[in-house]
Amino acid sequence: MMVGMPRLTRTEATARAAIVDVHAYEIDLDLTAEGDTFRARTVLRFDARAGATTFVEFEPVEVASMTLNDSPVPSSALGDGRLTLTGLAAANELVVDAVMRYSNTGEGLHRYVDPADGNVYLYQHMFINNAGRILPSFDQPDLKASFRLSVTAPAGWLVATNGELVTRREGRWEFAATKPISTYLVSLIAGPYHMCTDEHDGIPLALYARAALAEHLDAEAEELFTVTKQCLDRYHQMFDIRYPFGHYQQAFAPEFNFGAMEYPGLVVFRDEFIYRSAVTESEREHRAGVIAHEMAHMWFGDLVTMAWWDDLWLNESFAEYMGTRVTAEATRFPHT
Repeated sequence: MMVGMPRLTRTEATARAAIVDVHAYEIDLDLTAEGDTFRARTVLRFDARAGATTFVEFEPVEVASMTLNDSPVPSSALGDGRLTLTGLAAANELVVDAVMRYSNTGEGLHRYVDPADGNVYLYQHMFINNAGRILPSFDQPDLKASFRLSVTAPAGWLVATNGELVTRREGRWEFAATKPISTYLVSLIAGPYHMCTDEHDGIPLALYARAALAEHLDAEAEELFTVTKQCLDRYHQMFDIRYPFGHYQQAFAPEFNFGAMEYPGLVVFRDEFIYRSAVTESEREHRAGVIAHEMAHMWFGDLVTMAWWDDLWLNESFAEYMGTRVTAEATRFPHT
């Protein structure tokens, strides 16, 4: 969150959850402009207690238009990273068209220029409280909604999101709506990424890395896919619910702040996990454990999500236990 922006408190989050019931976001991103900004149009649909007042997190550079239920929202409603919404109806539609700023700190929509070839790569990282850097949103974990993304990208770019690709034509990428997920779990990668694909048990699989790492991703793909398939099989044996998010993609992004993040349908790792030279077996074992850890979150963390951040320890401890156990039971690393 930007310095000076107010953080959402648990008291505020509880009060807001009592007022609104969020249904869907439709997000249309235009990534074709040069420079440090991009265009974002968001349609947010939610129910509310009639007559109530609430707010969404929102940090635009410039606003082209804002309407609530077809009526203009005054610019004075926006300040300190929040957009105040008054006179809510029982059913509401907020439509906002704005210019947003890329990040170079791993927050919001991060932009990276590869010194190896000058290619530009993006990844989206809204954990914990950075959704407002990309779209107006009810940015708290218990207000889940479906997200449908459309992206206009430069020629030669690849775009992937949580949702499955529906159509792609002349730089226009349109994705299916997701299952209800928390704002912090919505993800995106875009750029001239190199891709490897596979399939297992009816689940489409994909791996992504920047073009400069293409030969190294190709060399590592067999092991990465093998571990992924083994972990999926073991989790399906252990849980009554099959993997619930359609495809299972894994992107290795440059300058990613975390070791990895459990975005449903599109797990993102730091690209140091694509090895470029000989590594020890313990390093490969560690990578397998991270893959299993993030996959555990698909059920505990993504499908079932904490109501507030003070339960993050439970989310992580469960995934750490399951990741260690499944790596030992299902992969070629039995001594994890």
